[in-house]
Amino acid sequence: MSGKQTIKGLSPLKENSVSYKKQTSGDESMRGLFDLTGKVALVTGSSRGLGKSLAEGLGEAGATLILNGTNPDNLNRAVSDLRARGLAAQGILFDVTQPDQIRAALDEIRKDHDAIDILVNNAGIQIRHPAIEFPFEDWDRMIRADLSSIFYVSRLVAPGMIERRSGKIINICSLLSEVARPTVSAYTAAKGGVKLLTKSMAVEWGPCNIQCNGIGPGYFDTEMNRALIDNPEFNAWVCKRTPLGRWGEPKDLKGPVVFLASSASDYVNGHILYIDGGLLAGI
Repeated sequence: MSGKQTIKGLSPLKENSVSYKKQTSGDESMRGLFDLTGKVALVTGSSRGLGKSLAEGLGEAGATLILNGTNPDNLNRAVSDLRARGLAAQGILFDVTQPDQIRAALDEIRKDHDAIDILVNNAGIQIRHPAIEFPFEDWDRMIRADLSSIFYVSRLVAPGMIERRSGKIINICSLLSEVARPTVSAYTAAKGGVKLLTKSMAVEWGPCNIQCNGIGPGYFDTEMNRALIDNPEFNAWVCKRTPLGRWGEPKDLKGPVVFLASSASDYVNGHILYIDGGLLAGI
């Protein structure tokens, strides 16, 4: 078996055959670099919480938004809210853990849009158990929802990006892609996997001019973390442990996601950007 790799839609690279060519991306002013006007962004798990904020940031930068979820009421509410703010948004129901549903959803999206320019893999769940007691079915569910789903969606969106030789994929990692806490072994394993999956995608699809990066949120004030926020001891620990002395807020993710989705990050590939108030910087 040859050690050389061929990506569908991309001619094999011959050794010593690659030469530098200046890349041009249109308006190279600072405003132009961050402008997403004309881009279509699919954000999974975006009917509420951080996913909705990520989508909102992309929309405020000019992108047309495709929101995703599995609860029709939440999804319709999110679409209506973003439209009320003057953003171009539509919603599509599908389960990111089901490849057949993903394929059907992408077929529907193609009826309205020529391409998906930006993919944000945000959907995920959290289940807590001590590792010694973690039910096998919950482990499998977590890995499928928080790791396998990112591969499924990316695997089915990437061919269009490869054909156009253009695309941005942003995978939502976590502080727990780097460190661990008790009772979240499956989540930690999944998010650690997302970190290296992101790097693998960057290496394989980078030659097709697709930038694959990750965002690793620290402790954020979200519905998923409500029990932790309402726990005085844990709340105080987070504020003390985080150099900035506070929990993250959804707006703190808007700038990073726009950066990684825009031409401003055209030479950033395989990077995980941690948005954690400096928590990982200390011991």
